[in-house]
Amino acid sequence: MNALQTFLSTPGAVARVRLARVRGSSPREAGCEMYVSTGAQHGTIGGGQLEHRAIAAARALLARGDLAETLDVPLGPEIGQCCGGRVEVALTRMGTLDRQAALARAAEQAAALPVVQIHGAGHVGRALANLLQHLPVRCVLIDSRAEEVALCSARVETRITPLPELEITMAPQGSAFIVLTHDHALDFLCASAALQRGDARYVGLIGSATKREKFRRFARDRCDGLSDAALTCPIGAQGGRDKRPEVIAAFVVAEVLSALTREQGAAQPVAFAAE
Repeated sequence: MNALQTFLSTPGAVARVRLARVRGSSPREAGCEMYVSTGAQHGTIGGGQLEHRAIAAARALLARGDLAETLDVPLGPEIGQCCGGRVEVALTRMGTLDRQAALARAAEQAAALPVVQIHGAGHVGRALANLLQHLPVRCVLIDSRAEEVALCSARVETRITPLPELEITMAPQGSAFIVLTHDHALDFLCASAALQRGDARYVGLIGSATKREKFRRFARDRCDGLSDAALTCPIGAQGGRDKRPEVIAAFVVAEVLSALTREQGAAQPVAFAAE
């Protein structure tokens, strides 16, 4: 959002490049858009020859001083792109109101992004934040230790609190929760709070099969028989025995995105925010 605001506030003409219609297979869905100036661009409509041609056409439109143009592009051998579909690309020279509308759309999309709370700002938590900052989610890193949170350089929200379970309770419906604090008792408290919501799209707890069994007994005895069926523990297990924080984080992020897109369904994929 801030990057788009900076791009659109830079002096000079800008064209909006939008996939107005998609027939068959294409790199992106109808409605996605990017912005092009004479020397820069923001966002993407899918890359490849389609995007290359659209950028060139947008800059030509700006150079001519025209207001709008529509391209009809077959995505086949003609342009060296093998998607096989066909797209209509709408090019529009942006005025002040257009730029304001673009920022409003971006803000609306950002507000609709699924929340991913990371509970624990240790090595793995910070590695998760480093990856999630580039993905179509609203990432929040939460810990009681200010010194650990301060080590996070990722562009994500951070919160320092002694009551992480309250953050879990107040999270939007359909959030995802990754629990990897510095204390096993706190891990269990956070994981049980996330499971008790009943609407979490992912609840992951770092640890081993032994830790999961201990949590199962905790949930049964201390949480009125709370089921751990929706719990992912261990997290990032597909990484095998590699325990480097960056590797664990990569496999956990894959689990989270799989859960988010599965819940949303194929007809409504997670929308990537423009970079």
